[in-house]
Amino acid sequence: MLLQEAIDHFLNFVQFEKKQSKHSSLAYHSDLHQFSDFLAVTYSVKDLAGFNHLQIRSWIAHLMNQGVLPRSISRKISTLKSFYKFLLKQEWVQTNPMQKIVLPKASRKLPVFVEEKAMVNLLEVARFNDSFEDKRDELILHMYYGTGMRQSELIGLKAKDVDLFKMQVKVMGKRSKERIIPITRELAQLVTVYMEMRQKNGIDNEVLFTNQTGKALYPKLVYRVVHQHLSEVTTIQKRSPHVLRHTYATHMLNNGADLNAIKELLGHANLSATQVYTHNSIERLKQVYKNKHPRS
Repeated sequence: MLLQEAIDHFLNFVQFEKKQSKHSSLAYHSDLHQFSDFLAVTYSVKDLAGFNHLQIRSWIAHLMNQGVLPRSISRKISTLKSFYKFLLKQEWVQTNPMQKIVLPKASRKLPVFVEEKAMVNLLEVARFNDSFEDKRDELILHMYYGTGMRQSELIGLKAKDVDLFKMQVKVMGKRSKERIIPITRELAQLVTVYMEMRQKNGIDNEVLFTNQTGKALYPKLVYRVVHQHLSEVTTIQKRSPHVLRHTYATHMLNNGADLNAIKELLGHANLSATQVYTHNSIERLKQVYKNKHPRS
């Protein structure tokens, strides 16, 4: 079987059967076509049976020479592992060259977060007027900091997903995995005010966050809202919606929340993804020790 044909089958599988996110599907597509192009140009290989682990190692070395970061290389290797798992299941190959491939060590960056004092300033009521856009933007900021949801989850949030009686919000996460996140009374009140303004404007879109004419928001607009408001209260370089997700998790952990509970609230598939936040908490404890211990 041709390599390109096998790749097409795999991409259809992850998109329509595994129901991976659009972002993940695009990453698989990019990684596998880079790999396929490298084999075709370097080794004139176009068939599934025409290469082995040595060619894969050669591709990894090529990526390193091109200055590709270890984290990105690890992702590409993970893509190939998933690809070969699929091929073995389909019985299109008999051996798995990925068993001889080792992931390069990647330095893990600590999540950037906003200090608690800056978050208090960010969410200060006096910073927002009574216009539709201001009330919506205020709710967006509170929703991020109050739930830790991802940008795609916030944009896809439906009005019916917010249960004001049970004080919770239903979120559709990665791989269509649903989770329930509790919300505060303050956040529930902001939702109520915003929904009343939507009704006055005649907005009946099922999507919660819209513009004044009722059209759903798009990622760049939400990013601009967050970036603009964060710029007014903090000097950190990253001022994206994801920073507020990191802030939610870090502040929860700093205030004694259980790590497994944070994992469930964030919608992480495994605990290792959540454990990165413990590093920020350890650094905070070190600073407290340095400032407060009489012998430090």
